[in-house]
Amino acid sequence: MRIAVLIHLLGVIVWVGGMFFAHVCLRPVAAEQLPPPQRLPLLAAVLGRFFRAVTVAVVAILVTGFWRFGELAGSSIPWHWHAMATTGMLMAAIYAAILLRFYPRLKAAVAAQDWPAGGAAMNAIRTLVLVNLNLGVLTVVVALLGS
Repeated sequence: MRIAVLIHLLGVIVWVGGMFFAHVCLRPVAAEQLPPPQRLPLLAAVLGRFFRAVTVAVVAILVTGFWRFGELAGSSIPWHWHAMATTGMLMAAIYAAILLRFYPRLKAAVAAQDWPAGGAAMNAIRTLVLVNLNLGVLTVVVALLGS
């Protein structure tokens, strides 16, 4: 079971830590120093790599989380596990929207050199990443304070 918890935690670190880095460190500096024709291709490429890692992390988090639930089937499951599962599923849904709806728009805009459309897609991604970052931090707080 410790291996499952380790995998779960590593997935959370990759996902939440990566969102923090991208939102708080990378994007603001890129916005300050690069014009859209340079910034948007850079961010699209960085997000492509990040999203591949996050997809693996999300799958690992969901599998190990539900595995832990399954082990306690029939017994009392702690309230904070339910809270973590709820926020985790919401975060996964938001991530799916980013990955399947807005990231393809960003890539298409970059390929067409349509900087206003790329900026709009990046803005939507940025907003949803901020929501997920806040949900991720809340989930970590619940996990630690609930146990």
